[in-house]
Amino acid sequence: MSPDTVLKNYWNGNEEFADLFNAVLFGGSQVIKPYELENEDTEASVLLEHRDHTQSIKAVRDNIKIQKKSTVYGVQFVLLGLESQEHIHYAMPLRVMGYDYATYKKQYDSLTRQYKEHKTDMDEHEFLSRMKKTDRLTPVISVVIYYGEKVWDAATSLYGILNIPTEMASYVNDYRMLLVEARQNDLYFHNGNNRDLFNLFKILLDQNNSIRDKKEKAIEYTKEHEVSDTILKTVAGAANCKIDFDALKQEGGNSMWSVFEETAKEGEARGEVRGKAEGIIDTCSDLGLPDEDILKRLQVKLNISLQAAQEYLRIFGKKTV
Repeated sequence: MSPDTVLKNYWNGNEEFADLFNAVLFGGSQVIKPYELENEDTEASVLLEHRDHTQSIKAVRDNIKIQKKSTVYGVQFVLLGLESQEHIHYAMPLRVMGYDYATYKKQYDSLTRQYKEHKTDMDEHEFLSRMKKTDRLTPVISVVIYYGEKVWDAATSLYGILNIPTEMASYVNDYRMLLVEARQNDLYFHNGNNRDLFNLFKILLDQNNSIRDKKEKAIEYTKEHEVSDTILKTVAGAANCKIDFDALKQEGGNSMWSVFEETAKEGEARGEVRGKAEGIIDTCSDLGLPDEDILKRLQVKLNISLQAAQEYLRIFGKKTV
């Protein structure tokens, strides 16, 4: 199972998801309740309309949930999106902006379809806008979690990737993203699984400690806190590792570390393949090649299965066949 899939499965839990957003947005205060959350469709297709042509773009989020919070005056809605990032991405603010736009556009398109189907009465300005003056879209909040060893040295807002003339700066809109580094953060978690997950990441991703120190600390933490299989699987999956859980239960924490240690090179190799796959996909997309041809090139050049090629195509934001 790929790291992306493992992390998506973990953050699909309402308890863990709510606790994360409470930690990032509210310093740990329990503002978002797990029972208020419902899963939303992670895929949004956006049709960009240019003067002389249209362009279809598919944006696929890792996790997105809608908060439906009861209030005195009705129901309050907020969309919460989560992106898991294994590698530093220097255009990440742009990607997050694209994800959020796609989510807003999906809501807008839904409104326009409803009005068209029900032939709703609208004045000339509303008809032109395909939206009523009183309509309001559901706000979107996105969080990016970075699981890499290196310090995140990429921008965390749109300004960071723009070359803005000084005299124009006050007129250029910024777009910031909320970044969490698994390797080091000061988040306060109530959920025990989240605490164990991030504490183990801090240990395993700390470049200031030797492998021996990491090993001892990880084993000590795992035994002392009786870390669950779910967390071990998630940490292992995010680190491209495979854990023999039968051996783990028999031999204790040492077997956990040995598996991490033995598969470190395998993880590095997968990282190289991912980088090559992204390059191939970008090049083929620029050439306008269909997905079928891109999948064939991925299989031949990387010597991978069709399923693996489809997964890479999905990860890097392209539609699968």
